[in-house]
Amino acid sequence: MATTATNKQPLLVDRVLHNVVTTNLLTSGSETSLNIEGTNESAVLVDSSSDDGAIIEDLYAISRTATSVQYTVLFYLSSSSDYLRPSDATYIGQLETSATAGVIVSSETLPKILAPMPHTGDEAQFRALYIPKGRLLWCTIQSAGPVNSSDGPIVGCQGGFF
Repeated sequence: MATTATNKQPLLVDRVLHNVVTTNLLTSGSETSLNIEGTNESAVLVDSSSDDGAIIEDLYAISRTATSVQYTVLFYLSSSSDYLRPSDATYIGQLETSATAGVIVSSETLPKILAPMPHTGDEAQFRALYIPKGRLLWCTIQSAGPVNSSDGPIVGCQGGFF
């Protein structure tokens, strides 16, 4: 494998990653704000607190609604591993679920990354999300209170730890 004069190596994934969480009891604490409120319930989607970091290729939500409800899934980076504190939560994006059960919606707005790829199609770069060492990716549902039903979406991600 070719290296540069500074002997830098390309990013290599050590372990694959595919995590999912149910969102039935999750809430951001607000119907309208993107900020985390103090009474939130959030779930860790990726824990890189002890690994070197992670790269996420896909964030997705699978709708389970029986009442044609569309949910907004919010994503945050934080260094807190026990509770998503408003003072430590950095909003990084959101995903709108489908109002039809069984439909999978993937994020199409991940940032472009520096990993090399062959030029195919319209995109000249990969899209992925880096989770730095010591940070966690949290998710929650944008609502003032928990969904309190069994039809909250399933939220997942896939990628790898490096």
